[in-house]
Amino acid sequence: MDTKPRLSFWQIFNMNVGFLGIQFSFGLQQTAINPIFSFLGAHPEDLPILNLAGPVTGLIIQPIIGAISDKTWSLRFGRRKPFFLIGALLGSLCLFAFPYSPTLWFAVGLLWILDVGNNMAMEPYRAFVGDKLPNNQLSFGYQMQSLFVGAGIVLANASIFIFQDWFSTTNTVDASLNIIPTWLYYSFFLGAILSIATIAWSVLKTPEIPPSTEELEEINQHKSLPLIERVKKPFQEILLALKDMPKFMWKLASVYLFQWYALFIYWQFISPMFQESLGFDKSEALSQAAKMNTTYNISTILFALALVPLALKWGGKKVYIISLFLTAFAMLSIPFIKDPILVLAPMILFGIGWAAMMGIPYSMVSKIVPQKRRGVYMGILNMMIVIPMGIQTVTFGPIVKNILHNSAVNAILLGGAFFVIAGLLALRLKEPVAEN
Repeated sequence: MDTKPRLSFWQIFNMNVGFLGIQFSFGLQQTAINPIFSFLGAHPEDLPILNLAGPVTGLIIQPIIGAISDKTWSLRFGRRKPFFLIGALLGSLCLFAFPYSPTLWFAVGLLWILDVGNNMAMEPYRAFVGDKLPNNQLSFGYQMQSLFVGAGIVLANASIFIFQDWFSTTNTVDASLNIIPTWLYYSFFLGAILSIATIAWSVLKTPEIPPSTEELEEINQHKSLPLIERVKKPFQEILLALKDMPKFMWKLASVYLFQWYALFIYWQFISPMFQESLGFDKSEALSQAAKMNTTYNISTILFALALVPLALKWGGKKVYIISLFLTAFAMLSIPFIKDPILVLAPMILFGIGWAAMMGIPYSMVSKIVPQKRRGVYMGILNMMIVIPMGIQTVTFGPIVKNILHNSAVNAILLGGAFFVIAGLLALRLKEPVAEN
């Protein structure tokens, strides 16, 4: 029986504020990192492999940190908080340094360190929400996370085109030289501040629930093991969790394969697409991509909590499937709209899809996994995200060059088709029954 106390709106709100800073950082990665690589001399076919940091660090860091945090407890620091505090601090330092990158290889190296920090913060945060909320509030809790996902990315992208408008002296200079525009620095500085400040807010405002007597005994047994055994334990936990993983998660993995491959295509090629479809230069294309991402994340903010009653009424599966098809329609229509204002309209549908994708699967999975393994299963769920991204970074460069004729428009269209496939595969999912 679920005995966790119900939390108020503001308790759930404060618990999720830290996601604002984490997602501001991810918003910069989605919109600004690849243009920075281009400013520093990267070619379009190089962009997928240059983004290998995200999938690799996510694959390694999140499940390991999840398994370690499951076996952690401190009266002073808690279970999950130490990990997302350290991750936020590391991310803040990297964001501050990023716009000073003198060369492409330096920027790529910083991206690897930034992704380590973000992944160290992300996974324990997902488990943190699951730890605190009773089953009947999980959907609300994770959709509140979706709201802050949208808010963080909105602020990141809005800062890009606002700072460009305020501080850019000439787009011609920005576009013609392989230098990072100075107006872009300020977005990274703002992200560095928010990354640590918002996490600190949630840490100070939200106490963690102490482990049960049984869990505490297990944690103490783990602490008493020799060092080599404690090092091996997270990997053993991951293997055991994979062996016992619910069938629902295996089916979800096939959906995620196409969903996240397509999302990575979008984030890498939306800015180059506007150079092709609208004839923009690099700075103009970056600004337009920021407006696109701002629009879909405003939509996410508006619809995130509205999806909660729909998921309760229709079931999370139906809402999730509809979201995938809405996102597919958005991506398939973008390349054919030649007006820089009208092209923002499909992003409303994209934002509804993003709101569902960032909340509903987590709430469904959190209901069916055991509390003592919640951290490691949230890490495994993230593995299902980063493996498709890793496949994309390795395979999509040759695909763009040799099959899609180096066309960013064709890349976006293929991403839309992959969302259609993801929606069809999601029809195979069965709504999970919550574990008590």
